[in-house]
Amino acid sequence: MQENYDVIVVGAGHAGCEAAAAAANMGSKVLLITMDMTKIAQMSCNPAMGGIAKGQIVREIDALGGYSGIVSDKSAIQFRMLNRSKGPAMWSPRTQNDRTLFSIFWREMLEATPNVHFWQDMVVGVLTEGDKVTGVKTGIGLEIKSKTVVLTSGTFLNGLIHIGEKNFGGGRSGEKASRGITEQLVEFGFEAGRMKTGTPPRVDGRSLDYSLMEEQKGDEDPVGFSYLTPVNYLPKQLSCHITYTSPEVHDALRLGFDKSPMFNGNIKSTGPRYCPSIEDKINRFAERDRHQIFVEPEGWNTVEVYVNGFSTSLPQEVQENAIRKIAGFKHARLFRPGYAIEYDYFPPTQLKHSLETKLIKNLFFAGQINGTTGYEEAACQGLMAGINAHQNAINKEPFFLGRDEAYIGVLIDDLITKGTEEPYRMFTSRAEYRILLRQDNADLRLTELSYKLGLANKERLELVKLKDSNTSSLVKFLKETSISPEELNPTLEKVSSSLITQKTKVAKILARPEMNLEILKDCFKPLVEKIKEFSEPTFPVLEQAELKIKYQGYIDREKEMADKMKRLESIQLHQDFEYHKLKSLSSEAREKLTSIKPRTIGQASRISGVSPSDISVLMIHLGR
Repeated sequence: MQENYDVIVVGAGHAGCEAAAAAANMGSKVLLITMDMTKIAQMSCNPAMGGIAKGQIVREIDALGGYSGIVSDKSAIQFRMLNRSKGPAMWSPRTQNDRTLFSIFWREMLEATPNVHFWQDMVVGVLTEGDKVTGVKTGIGLEIKSKTVVLTSGTFLNGLIHIGEKNFGGGRSGEKASRGITEQLVEFGFEAGRMKTGTPPRVDGRSLDYSLMEEQKGDEDPVGFSYLTPVNYLPKQLSCHITYTSPEVHDALRLGFDKSPMFNGNIKSTGPRYCPSIEDKINRFAERDRHQIFVEPEGWNTVEVYVNGFSTSLPQEVQENAIRKIAGFKHARLFRPGYAIEYDYFPPTQLKHSLETKLIKNLFFAGQINGTTGYEEAACQGLMAGINAHQNAINKEPFFLGRDEAYIGVLIDDLITKGTEEPYRMFTSRAEYRILLRQDNADLRLTELSYKLGLANKERLELVKLKDSNTSSLVKFLKETSISPEELNPTLEKVSSSLITQKTKVAKILARPEMNLEILKDCFKPLVEKIKEFSEPTFPVLEQAELKIKYQGYIDREKEMADKMKRLESIQLHQDFEYHKLKSLSSEAREKLTSIKPRTIGQASRISGVSPSDISVLMIHLGR
């Protein structure tokens, strides 16, 4: 190919699509290479986006100007805000999606992005000059030049699919594996490993008896992922259902354990701890006589159903026999069996914060190649790799997000600092500042940063500014305005809250756990008049104001903690620092610090094996 590109993105999964969109929208000329143009943004596993901590990531991608939130909302068949019974730091949006529409909308959005070009082919290697990448080589012998390359290979690198005692090469069911890249990178000096993931069987929804299952409806007032999506955007929703395995199901599955690749040694790699196969659950949690199964529709116009919680690589006949013993599945017909897949990954400690590799300049990794699992984890890495590939292409400084700024920052810092030996999944518990990193304020945290970078557009910035100013106005009103006992006490009596004997600031009443703005609107007309000042939608403003009033003390405390940690993050460490010369460091610390080459003292303090005394030695050496 004679045409030169700024960025080549290899792979059109969730990471590849976000990388291509981000780099292109920032001004780079991008080539997106995929083995099958009909599988762009394929939902390889469950037809859903978001969930606990993952929903926060999708909101952050959207706030930065990525496409995942918009596509998720456009293809949604159900929306739920999870963990509403807990504090707001735990609230996590989730959509059930139409699998086909999700892929179609992603392709349409990419094709509507002028700087994105497409090529259908397999990439078999990268082109280099010295320690710098210069392009890629494809399966049909093309050499395509570019300033930067982003590898988002998913499960395709030397992928091996297992169903019982059968195994065959493939990156997904019905698609061939990618070969050549791993071998070349290992020759360059990269360390590679193997991981495993799996997927459950898909069944014919017409063969299920839903009367024996528990119905799980969507929220009555769905808010969506994208900050551009209107409230109540989903007037019609499809229900999911919940059922359970039983001892009878477990006994049927155990009959195939001798032919299970997990137990007979055929699978040697590590699978996801937090999304185990059904046979792994039965083996590890032998004391439990049932496991939850989520029955999820795959779209508006299909009868195909995803059996979430029944991931397996047992022989097909064992899968069929066991699944028909689940309540509601007596006459189930399989569309396709579940399977496990092993694939190559590269331990992410070989990357910089920008997701550029340390060994080869201008080469970026994103997604499962870095040892993560999940669409959302892949998509946010793709977004950041795309941003930084563009920054490299135009010789600008890389863009980072701190652990106190985004879940995306937590994820990338965890990967490059601690590495991972099992598929990495994001949880709210991984974020030490999760009260700051709520799903409702991702736009307030990130959109202005992205706008200055050249990714988020002016429409997004104006919406954020309006939300911020309206929220400040409402909080000021609530703190300065008083309500009388005559107005409030009848309402307080209804909600079993202590009565007041004199005029009290509205903010003080709102801070009570049993009170909210919706209740106060019914008894306090000045509040209704104040809200009328704001343009639609008012929901985000009310939500922000209420959270600020109720949780300001916790928010301030976390900000203080984050500011203390930032002092360590501000102390830079040179990439050529000779740690082996500091004999006061422990031998493990010298080894880990030399290998990872942390950017700051803060990052060094999070490396496993580097103790507080080792950090003290570094601080003294730096004159701190």
